[in-house]
Amino acid sequence: MQKTIFSIMMLIIGFFAMSATANLTEALQTTFAMKVTTIADMYQQDIDNQGQDYPVVLHQYGSQELKAAMELERDYFDREQMSCHIGYDVLWSSQDPDYEQDKQFAVTEQGLVQVSLAQGDDVYYELSCKSVGHDVACQVTDVILDKDGKSLREYLLEHCR
Repeated sequence: MQKTIFSIMMLIIGFFAMSATANLTEALQTTFAMKVTTIADMYQQDIDNQGQDYPVVLHQYGSQELKAAMELERDYFDREQMSCHIGYDVLWSSQDPDYEQDKQFAVTEQGLVQVSLAQGDDVYYELSCKSVGHDVACQVTDVILDKDGKSLREYLLEHCR
């Protein structure tokens, strides 16, 4: 009898654990999908305007922290009449972007959105997402520029003071 009760208890615990895991997995998949959608929308807007919105498009999708770092860049230029920016369009990892090139979007194990560009470069985006009603809204908190983890936000904070 004790073995039967124990078995039933283990079965119930296992069921709830599987249910909780399924709910967590579903929530993560939704968040990952929204992250990819946010970045894909940002790229499409940049393509539609042939880059004329850069860096406005990144600013538009950016978090308050990223926007503040980008504003340091503008303030530095106004003050010094010299640029402190990274020197290329970070969305395309190029000074002369090919807006027609193929792109692949994926989510890394760290939760970053990876954009693999046909030219061979990868650009990584860190996003924060919040539930807004039944929807999820995501903002870009940083752009990771290379595999070494070079951060656009950190670069601007360091070079544009």
